[in-house]
Amino acid sequence: MEILKPAMAGTLESSDAQVTVEPGTDGIQLTLSSSVMNQYGRQIKATVLETLERLGVENAQVTVVDKGALDCTLKARVECAVFRSCGQSQANIPWGGVVR
Repeated sequence: MEILKPAMAGTLESSDAQVTVEPGTDGIQLTLSSSVMNQYGRQIKATVLETLERLGVENAQVTVVDKGALDCTLKARVECAVFRSCGQSQANIPWGGVVR
């Protein structure tokens, strides 16, 4: 999937994450900040990168501001931001069918 325009999903509320994706040219550049970075930083990074891989995203600048979100929330936020950035219509979005 190609990132066509900047898009965002999520909030900065507790137990959520705000994910921003923008077009990129040199692979995935991930910027991560988290209130639980010391405990779960590696897992958060792995979840975000795995989700992008399953969606077929090869080039993007991704910024994640995590406030203690669960893995399922991170996956949903990444999926939503990517679909918004691709300009897919609501009827064509395979919600829940792409990311496992």
